Amino acid sequence: MHPSSKIFLQTPENSPLGLYQTRQIQAIEAIAKKDLPIGALMRAAGIAATNLANKLLHKKSEKVLVLAGPGNNGGDALEVAHLLAEEGFDVHVLLFGTEQHYSQEAKQSLQRAKHSKLKWPLQAEVETLAVRYWDLIIDGLFGIGLSRPIDGTIATLIAYINNNNNNQQVPILALDVPSGLDADTGTILGGQQNALRATYTISFIANKIGLHTSQGKDFAGQVHVDGLGIDYNIYPPAYAHLLTSKTFADSMPQREHDSHKGTYGDVLVVGGNNGMTGAPLLAGRAALFCGAGRVHLGFLDKFNAVDYLHPELMCRSAQDSDFISAVVAIGPGLGTTDDAKIQLQRALQESTDLVIDADALNLIACHRQLQDLVRHRSQQNLRTIITPHPLEAARLLQTTVLAVQADRCGAAKKLVEDLQVCVILKGAGSIIADADFIWVNSSGNPSLATAGTGDILTGICAAFLAQGLGVTHAACLAAYLHGKGADDCLTDGLGPLGISSSELIQAVRSALNKLIRSKGIPH
Repeated sequence: MHPSSKIFLQTPENSPLGLYQTRQIQAIEAIAKKDLPIGALMRAAGIAATNLANKLLHKKSEKVLVLAGPGNNGGDALEVAHLLAEEGFDVHVLLFGTEQHYSQEAKQSLQRAKHSKLKWPLQAEVETLAVRYWDLIIDGLFGIGLSRPIDGTIATLIAYINNNNNNQQVPILALDVPSGLDADTGTILGGQQNALRATYTISFIANKIGLHTSQGKDFAGQVHVDGLGIDYNIYPPAYAHLLTSKTFADSMPQREHDSHKGTYGDVLVVGGNNGMTGAPLLAGRAALFCGAGRVHLGFLDKFNAVDYLHPELMCRSAQDSDFISAVVAIGPGLGTTDDAKIQLQRALQESTDLVIDADALNLIACHRQLQDLVRHRSQQNLRTIITPHPLEAARLLQTTVLAVQADRCGAAKKLVEDLQVCVILKGAGSIIADADFIWVNSSGNPSLATAGTGDILTGICAAFLAQGLGVTHAACLAAYLHGKGADDCLTDGLGPLGISSSELIQAVRSALNKLIRSKGIPH
């Protein structure tokens, strides 16, 4: 493990930043139940969800629709229903389970609900009403135990709510996980119409990976975590960790007054084949704006001798560039020509610190010799970050995009194992993985879905490596700031449509400096 990885191990068990798999959560629950009365955790879940529901409701006359499924998630929903009814809210329960479907603890919740001032409409009655008839909908249909696509009448109900809740006018609170969403992968079992799109999710016992990556980013909404009072000592190490600004609380790079441009390293961006010279320019500008001491651009094809917008960038041919003295970022606009392959081979053999993206990844996927060179770098203690999007990852793994997206954490881990590198698997909830740990990035939004943003991430990674950050630290910080810059653009009214990559670079610089200042670090 690289020493810089240790900065990410400060997350205590049961922290909202720790992300757990379903099997881990089920094991925690089983251990906790041994020392608790029957139904204690279900009651705790009901109280936690009711507290959050109270924050979403404004007056006692408001109408709440509770969707109670046939399992323990339905039991949680029934707990919330009777607690809200006791507080005076107008609560309607659409029940899909019968007593024979329920566990002993869920039966207790059902009995409490039956003795509460609840209304019990039929599905046909509910579907005659406009969704906006309700002030809050609580989703307790299915939890983390779901293993097949939702079908039948419940699927019909989900489609009715999703299709008629325009712009999510009516908030939906999902209990533990939005019904239909895989808590481990963030994928939807059976397609998008088979999951209920939540505005809020309250995750019980621990935070879950699938709430923060893939389709989970769209379906989970704002995530809240409640440990239900379980003793932290029985929690195993988290499977992954959520990257937020708190991750970097004690690890932002410091700058001394007694320093100079050489202190902060050189970056060389290699790419810019025929018709693609803009890509290395974007990567180089990103490296410049994120603090690299000097930035060189090595072009494979014709190029302007100076970037008039940023003349600080030093332009030359890739063939005449020094791959040994700088952190090399290769791939933006590289192409897949024979010369591109030659320059990539040079980078793999000569560069101490290397960031690989775009066409460089496509070349590696096609040539076993290049794959061997990538692996050999680890044996020489040379540092490598790769930044594939799902299609590039699929090519490297010789699989499909669908397979990559079906298990993004697993795909990232497989890339680490195969190539012995640090990986940033881009996408909704980017996955960062090294040989020891996995992180899921919390920042970012759809405005990043535009040409050039991947080149910017490459440049940011290279800048942080040049300034002396460890490979994992650099990758995590780059991924977080890349998304945070996009988030700040939205906050400032610049999107989500039409944010250009050039605008993003400036936003990333602002986000970086805000993060430094917020920790009281000299700047």
